[in-house]
Amino acid sequence: MKAPAEVQNLTERIAEEVRSQLVNGALTPGQRLSEAALSESLEISRNTLREVFRMLTKEGLLVHEPNKGVSVAVPSMASIIDIYRVRRMIECQALAQAYPMHPALSLMREAVETAKLLRGEENWSEVGTANMAFHKAIVALADSERLNEMFSHLLAELRLAFGLLRDPHFLHAPYVDMNQKILQLFENGKPKEAAEELSAYLVHSERIILAAYARRLAEAGIKAA
Repeated sequence: MKAPAEVQNLTERIAEEVRSQLVNGALTPGQRLSEAALSESLEISRNTLREVFRMLTKEGLLVHEPNKGVSVAVPSMASIIDIYRVRRMIECQALAQAYPMHPALSLMREAVETAKLLRGEENWSEVGTANMAFHKAIVALADSERLNEMFSHLLAELRLAFGLLRDPHFLHAPYVDMNQKILQLFENGKPKEAAEELSAYLVHSERIILAAYARRLAEAGIKAA
């Protein structure tokens, strides 16, 4: 029998793995999750998986409905607005106040180069994953483990919001060059200008996602709250 600490560590590790699947776009908004299939693919017991489900439901990433099971959450308009509010507060400050030679700079470069290569292959879903890595690297500039952990949860919610837009090319293509511009400004010793560019970028992204959400509601015949 496993010790309580081992069980908790396993639960947290599996929860992070499921979050990664959300960030990578492997799980999409509204998708029904099969307990049997997931427990088999993750090689864990159903009891452990149920604990993971409870944890991610509390985080707002999953939804449990009686007699229907567990499905991936569909972000609300209010949650999308809040996600972008938090992003502007965290990312823009991290970029504006960052040490110019911070190790996370190499991660930003790597994410931009990866996105450019994937753009050439027209692999837009993976371009989106590279975009996530770029913004995660920006937060890493703040040297805060608490912020890094919080932002990893936020990224999972953000990818769900991205899933509302059914055209990944339209969603991700413009931001490859925008990320390149932000990176260049930061490398050129202009962190405040880079942060201002990022702020405008996030406003643009938020408007696109909210418009996609409104269209989805309209197609479903539902009025936005």
